[in-house]
Amino acid sequence: MNATSSVRIGCAGWSILSRHGAHFESAGSHLARYATRFDVVEINSSFYRSHAPATYARWAASVPRAFRFSVKVPKDITHEARLQGTGSLLSRFTDEVAGLGRRLGGLLVQLPPSLVFDMRTANTFFAMLRRRAEVPVACEPRHPSWFEPRVDATLKRYDITRVAADPALIPQAARPHGFGPWTYWRWHGSPRMYYDAYDASQLHDLAVALLAHAERRRAAWCIFDNTAGGHAIANAVQLQQLMRGPLSAATDVRPQSSRKAPQPR
Repeated sequence: MNATSSVRIGCAGWSILSRHGAHFESAGSHLARYATRFDVVEINSSFYRSHAPATYARWAASVPRAFRFSVKVPKDITHEARLQGTGSLLSRFTDEVAGLGRRLGGLLVQLPPSLVFDMRTANTFFAMLRRRAEVPVACEPRHPSWFEPRVDATLKRYDITRVAADPALIPQAARPHGFGPWTYWRWHGSPRMYYDAYDASQLHDLAVALLAHAERRRAAWCIFDNTAGGHAIANAVQLQQLMRGPLSAATDVRPQSSRKAPQPR
């Protein structure tokens, strides 16, 4: 298999601004149009509210067979319950996302910055999750304790990959790590999260990193979350173009933004 074919590039959500319309076919829903250009999307709305299985099934029916969704685990589980006592919440969530069928590509577990690694809590949570879901799981921790060597035993036991995030709160957070069949990048916009675009040099380095991991026979997924300034689609398209041609051919097309960034979510 060509390493490039193991790389999936997409956005957090599928809204299409009018200025990006030329990148997509003109007919159909936003999701159907989005899927004419990209082969993966991250569902973030699941973090804030539940969706009926029929809604997930409708989304799955509107995209090509090879398209995949990653779904963000609800904040009720990660931020409010803080991974503890979440059995019933996990059952409801995994029953809902089962509506995606084979187009469910993986789950994203983003943790609050204040959540310190506790081995018993983490092992209990991921064991419960694994009893309910066999798909790849990516974890985006944001407390330094999750980057200590002792965490590897938990990641390995449950086949969890650690997200490569940008901007990274600590240096280790910038690199993918962990286990399972994939690696997962989440680029939130830098230096201002959610609002700023990435320039050609940054995207070039990202393309090289994605290809390197794909050549090791691990699928590499990259999600752009800099949606508040409307730059996610543009950056995803640029990265696609870099992956398809000589990586040295990048040009700086970084848009400008002057809006204040929110706190990490």
